Amino acid sequence: MEFSPCHMLQNGSVTLCPALQQLLAEHGPLNEEKQALFETAKQIGNNAEQADWKEELLQLREKVKLFLSHLDPHSEREEGVLFPMMAKYIGSTTGPIAVMEYEHDQAKRNIAAFLEKTTMLDKEVNMEAAKELASYVINAYMILTEHFMKEENVLFPMAERMLSDEEKEELAKHIL
Repeated sequence: MEFSPCHMLQNGSVTLCPALQQLLAEHGPLNEEKQALFETAKQIGNNAEQADWKEELLQLREKVKLFLSHLDPHSEREEGVLFPMMAKYIGSTTGPIAVMEYEHDQAKRNIAAFLEKTTMLDKEVNMEAAKELASYVINAYMILTEHFMKEENVLFPMAERMLSDEEKEELAKHIL
């Protein structure tokens, strides 16, 4: 097997080919947005003197929708291209691919529940209801934080080692 520069080790870790590097690079801005959502969601329900929980939830809702518009294309490229390529080698019903897809699903379910439950808020939203609604965003944050770490430390290096140069070129056509 001939090795491309993508296979070279750098400081004990795998140097990723351009397509995998692109997926990894997308985590940076997504992490920043995700962190901002988490901080906002944590504050909701903490100030007992706050009168307008509804307004804060609606503002968070707009930020979540924007985040989703950035997260969805990233997830779709993973689920539609990378995961099937890797599944040829390691399967998809158990193991890393099954876990990654499950975590995508769980994060999306939490986000969808938040968006659905905040479409038609009552005029008055009490503190407990506001905290409960914000918890969906916090749960999605927790899932995605762990998920990104698994991709960065396990899945992407595994894909780098596993995929042939031809497969990496095919991956690049869909990712770059």
